[in-house]
Amino acid sequence: MRALVRTAAAAATALALLLTGCGGGDGGPDGRITLRFQSLAWQKESVDINKQLVKEWNAAHPDIRVEYVQGSWDSVHDQLLTSFEGGEAPDIIHDASDDLADFAYGGYLADLRPLLPKGLTDGIPRTSWDTATFDGGVYGVPFLQEPRVLIANTRILKASGVRIPTPGKPWSWAEFRQVTKKLTGKGRYGVAWPLKEPVSVTLNLGLSAGGQLFHRGADGKVTVAMGEGDQVVPGTIHDQVNTDHSAARTALGMGGGDTLPGFFGGKYAMVPLGFSYRQQVVEQAPKGFEWTVLPAPAGRDGLAQGVSPQTLSVAEDSPHKKEAVRFIDFLLRPANMVRLAKGDWMLPTGTEALADPSLHTADRGWATGAALAGSLRSAPAQSVRGYPEWKDKVATPALQEYYSGAIDAAELRKRLVTDGNRVLARYQR
Repeated sequence: MRALVRTAAAAATALALLLTGCGGGDGGPDGRITLRFQSLAWQKESVDINKQLVKEWNAAHPDIRVEYVQGSWDSVHDQLLTSFEGGEAPDIIHDASDDLADFAYGGYLADLRPLLPKGLTDGIPRTSWDTATFDGGVYGVPFLQEPRVLIANTRILKASGVRIPTPGKPWSWAEFRQVTKKLTGKGRYGVAWPLKEPVSVTLNLGLSAGGQLFHRGADGKVTVAMGEGDQVVPGTIHDQVNTDHSAARTALGMGGGDTLPGFFGGKYAMVPLGFSYRQQVVEQAPKGFEWTVLPAPAGRDGLAQGVSPQTLSVAEDSPHKKEAVRFIDFLLRPANMVRLAKGDWMLPTGTEALADPSLHTADRGWATGAALAGSLRSAPAQSVRGYPEWKDKVATPALQEYYSGAIDAAELRKRLVTDGNRVLARYQR
């Protein structure tokens, strides 16, 4: 998810949530139920839409009041863990599917299978439900998803004469490498990879080349193994930075938004970013700046890429699970899901919502993103217990060193596989 630096605000949010206590008691003296909905919306447009939907629900359901609680992506995992262990979790929990596994296996989230209405279940594709399914149970409703795309400077592309890719005819990873070399010139790099958080980018884009990295055996245990497909994306990025010098080394330590000033200034011809970054481009680009949205490169598995959709879950300790799911069902009606998607500049998971004409316009790249929706798959690490520790302690430093040229491919493999399996083994005893 978006790793925005709002440390002070995150700490204040976590403290406020603990002080206010658990949502969903047994109802007030008048019999009215109160549900606490912790939202992680952060952009003003998205926050406004979430609050408006809560207001609409409350107006139509006077006996089931929903209280909006503002959370933060920066602190959500630790804050939720603290609130779960303290018996103070909100009833309805906004999170991302790649953060749910430990909570699901730990018994903190309700299995939604007996609670979900058929319309909601049938309206979201199986591939999306897979992202929130752990050990056969469904622990979140996936509702917003974000493909990774290339945001490119239109003038530089046209002047270079390179072939412009489309979802129907994307660049291969080999062609992409050649294109970035051609786009590189005096004072300009063909691409800037913002890899302050390199793991999800590497794993999710790796699906296009047949990469998987995590493999579940017949005994249900997961191990790390690095095959040929797993090496395509990291190898391409490494070579762009260290061999071709077509990717900016200084961008490796940046977050996505940090690359935008250089992109607007012509220092980078393209930047691989999450689909929602289009909003920042629209808001921050200088007048007259021309940009376009291109699909990420394709491999032997086409345009496949992993995603970790935003999810809505229900706390296992909530005494009002049925009412919480009723609110989720309201929030994710197709028309409302479109409102949420547009507010976050992302794609809805729902089939009917995704078909909305407003999400298929050429304006601001909506059509390109919508065309990629059918290629989105569950992120490789989705159901892996111990993934957060593997990511933070093993994969992040190893990939950062590999991309900078400090270690070679053999050392990268050793770190990810050998050291990684030691970490995962502790969670699977």
